[in-house]
Amino acid sequence: MTLNRCWLPKILGVGILGFTLPVFAAPPLTPAADPPVEVLTTKDSTETTNKFDWKKVPPVAASPRPGLFLIPPSGPGYYSVLDLITGNERKAPPVSPYAPYALQTTPAFDIDFRYLENPNHEKDIFDPLKRIHIGDDFLLSFGGQFWYRNTRASDNALVAGKQNNFNLVRTRFHADLWFQDRVRLFAEFLDARTMGQSVTPGVNDQNHTELLNIFMDVKLANVANAPAYVRVGRQELTYGSQRLISSLDWANTRRTFQGVKTFWHADKFNLDAFYVKPMAMEVDKLDQWDEKRNFMGVWGTYKPQKGHAADLYFLTLDNNKNPNKPLTTVAVDSIIHTIGSRYIGDHKRVLFELEGMYQFGKYQAQDISAYAVASGLGYHFADLPMNPQIWLRHDFASGGNNNGNTRGTFNQLFPFGNYYLGWIDRVGRQNIHDFNVQLALHPQPWATFTTQYHKFYLANRYDFLYNAAGVATARDATGRSGTNVGDEIDVRLNIHIDRHQDVLVGYSKLFAGDFLKATKPGVSPDLFYVQYNFRF
Repeated sequence: MTLNRCWLPKILGVGILGFTLPVFAAPPLTPAADPPVEVLTTKDSTETTNKFDWKKVPPVAASPRPGLFLIPPSGPGYYSVLDLITGNERKAPPVSPYAPYALQTTPAFDIDFRYLENPNHEKDIFDPLKRIHIGDDFLLSFGGQFWYRNTRASDNALVAGKQNNFNLVRTRFHADLWFQDRVRLFAEFLDARTMGQSVTPGVNDQNHTELLNIFMDVKLANVANAPAYVRVGRQELTYGSQRLISSLDWANTRRTFQGVKTFWHADKFNLDAFYVKPMAMEVDKLDQWDEKRNFMGVWGTYKPQKGHAADLYFLTLDNNKNPNKPLTTVAVDSIIHTIGSRYIGDHKRVLFELEGMYQFGKYQAQDISAYAVASGLGYHFADLPMNPQIWLRHDFASGGNNNGNTRGTFNQLFPFGNYYLGWIDRVGRQNIHDFNVQLALHPQPWATFTTQYHKFYLANRYDFLYNAAGVATARDATGRSGTNVGDEIDVRLNIHIDRHQDVLVGYSKLFAGDFLKATKPGVSPDLFYVQYNFRF
């Protein structure tokens, strides 16, 4: 199949127009309604005042359940170290805008502080920075994050004997202004730095004094009692399982895009359409969007009941790069279409997920035919101490020798790959089989312990091993080294100090299999890290 690039913006334009035109035209859709009105009375007067009702603003997007999701503790207990120290045993988990974990892929603009409209909410020292009402029609909020991570890596980047002990520091700060529910201005600053590296820092390790997000939302209409918006500017994207599109919070810099998105999020159904360009990071300069790459898509999610979600999506990455970099799957002249679907949920104590993805298009002169499948089955032992949960999973992404007219290597696009394929970052969702198991425990409600075991095999013995960034790192073109990449063990413990603070400690070890022993003799990398995270 051949598609002329000059038609892509037109096609996307038709897609977005097809999404926005019904908003204005078709029943049962209605124009934007007047702001909700509440009637205020006083003891001394029956006079009424019209005021905007802020209880549903902003209409944040709840974070979708990833694969390997955990069901948190419930019931009486100490839900933070501070609770334990102060003797504050709670009857149930507290209402909190943040996940009780150091990593949070949810963008800052989707963190939900609407509970502050309830006058009986639990008070916090940073409440005065949130939801500042300016008159009746404007709402202003501030927030941010600081983290520090110390990392010690051996056999760094699969180089035998290469040690890299370094530090990562990240600071974020945002401001959020709403005019009723009609217009939003959001800006977020990021400064990411690294210190002490004995190798050239990775592209995701540092980005000095940068804008992570800066966009405007404009309400188009109410659709079936839910608002539809258009967002223009720099923005993070996070969808579904995050296997293909994620803000990548594990990286010091996070991931962001420049472009336009229309979105409508209702109780049972979400529909997004976007046309963006990835941001190209420049450490000491203002980032510029990548003029050579266009990323567009339509993503729908049906939510039949609480905790269940069905995704259906179509994505296109148009990559008009210099084709002289054969070791990567993205820095070449290609157009990659991805169609996929996922269902995730739990029934009683059984946890499950299934996602399938198929790719077609052009990779230089080759036709693309590639696919990936992720499946998992878990169980929640709710009656046992420490709230144990276990997952058994298989992740597959196709590969190929790619010497003929067809390219069979799957392209992982913009993933949160570490979460699924090991935190040591040596394996990406390309040309891989990963048979894995995860055990999660909560020794206390404020402590989350997870351990994973991975068994990696190449899907095609003649193709490369690709790392978490999608870069080819090892290959035996003869296929004689076999497919056994190796085994990885990941162990992580998160301590939730209080609403704002977490400490994460982790260790990962990759034991080389026959393939790595032959192509990267002597490597057996490991990774140790300690991270402190503060949010407000």
